[in-house]
Amino acid sequence: MLDSILPLLSDPAAWAALVTLVVMEVVLGIDNLIFISILSNKLPEHQRQKVRRIGIGLALVMRLALLSIIAWLVGLVQPVFTVAGNAFSWKDLILIAGGLFLVWKATKEIHHTVDPTPTHDVMDKKDVMITNAGAAIFQIILLDLVFSIDSILTAVGMTEHLPIMVVAVLVAVTVMLLAADPLANFINDNPSVVMLALGFLLMIGMVLIADGFGYHVPKGYIYAAMAFSAGVEALNMLGRRSASKKEKAEAARAEADRAEARARKAEAEAAGEGA
Repeated sequence: MLDSILPLLSDPAAWAALVTLVVMEVVLGIDNLIFISILSNKLPEHQRQKVRRIGIGLALVMRLALLSIIAWLVGLVQPVFTVAGNAFSWKDLILIAGGLFLVWKATKEIHHTVDPTPTHDVMDKKDVMITNAGAAIFQIILLDLVFSIDSILTAVGMTEHLPIMVVAVLVAVTVMLLAADPLANFINDNPSVVMLALGFLLMIGMVLIADGFGYHVPKGYIYAAMAFSAGVEALNMLGRRSASKKEKAEAARAEADRAEARARKAEAEAAGEGA
């Protein structure tokens, strides 16, 4: 093992591949993390962190397991059948299934967010929470699998050195672990960001489906659009925060004016009584 690692330490191309792959894996991991954050935020507060840790831990296990069977994984790109001249591999089918699941889930969450009259379940609240925790973990497992396969196949396409892939995956999952709670809390504290994140998931789902059907959308365009949308939302948040501060300042000024008016009135009444 060391014989295969030591030559890589002195190879500039290997270091360049590692840095590039780490960046790519982190970006793919953020997609995974957004989904985990949205699902976990729907659970009772005492369960959220635990479910996020389970989700990220499963993502790591799946990625490392896929690396251990990488020869089999690469075989997933071989066509298994053809429909109307389009060849489909197991990878394509997995991406299409994962994309459809993401589109369904994001659409369902958007509907629940904008529906002014949500339906209420008649089951006991405690049972609903337990069921939701189990359902959340199950859904995270499904999407972890899709994102893990996409992640590892991306790594295979960028380097042939297994140690570089392992290091990149470990770094990416570590970043996910560190960013999990701050990102989830940020999404939970800013309702408008929830809709933006759901929009991201909807777009990612469509991209996965397109990839499955052989229409490759350059990820640079996708992440540029996501960065632009996030930038616009950041400006909106700054604008709302500024407006809120202005309203509070105006309210405080109005209260001070009223207090001053009351004080002057009291002084005038006292002067009148003294006369």
